[in-house]
Amino acid sequence: MKQIFLCIAAFMLMTGLGFAQNQCSKFYPMEEGTTFQYTSSDKKGKPEGTIDYTISEVSDNGPATVATFDLKYTDKKGKEIFESNYKISCENGTVSIDYKSLFPTQMMQQYSDMDIDMDITGTDIELPNDLSVGQELSDANVSIAMSMSGIKMNSTVDQTDRKVEKKESVTTPAGTYDCYLITETTTSKVMGASFELQSKLWLAEGVGMVKQESYKKNGDLMSRSELTKFSK
Repeated sequence: MKQIFLCIAAFMLMTGLGFAQNQCSKFYPMEEGTTFQYTSSDKKGKPEGTIDYTISEVSDNGPATVATFDLKYTDKKGKEIFESNYKISCENGTVSIDYKSLFPTQMMQQYSDMDIDMDITGTDIELPNDLSVGQELSDANVSIAMSMSGIKMNSTVDQTDRKVEKKESVTTPAGTYDCYLITETTTSKVMGASFELQSKLWLAEGVGMVKQESYKKNGDLMSRSELTKFSK
């Protein structure tokens, strides 16, 4: 259970943003075949792993455009940990991520095989096309109720205080980009334990998330992820 929520907390931070653009989205990829990679590191800058994304399908669903992201997480030793996918929907200039699809497919199958019942509720992560300094963004959350052999477990992940702080230039191995800096608070409650972290996310139009950093409540850096490859 704790493993699931650590993954969800991480994905809610990293997948709140995307790449490329089409007529609907400035920040999310809506073009089949687009590929990109994030490399994560610890507080000392030592590599921890990579996440490779591919836009495998783009389709129209009524007035919305829906893109499917396939992803593969590889650890620092080059071992593939898991593969999964999630969907992004763009309608009327606002992008949303289906919170249920953030759960790694392989992990969900494992819990199903163990006869664990799971009820998932929450609000989708949203990002409007038009961002401006000082703008406040909508909160997002995921709640999970699990039951196994009569034992019930409830956990939540909340993203709050989402705000566009400023614009600045950011350089990563993939290039230099003019970015919006978005800050937010993520609070996770897992099996009675609660932890909170602050995050900074840098977004570039036509590219999406360029860099993300997570901090403890006291301001100490915990981890960093940055764009290392991008192709469309």
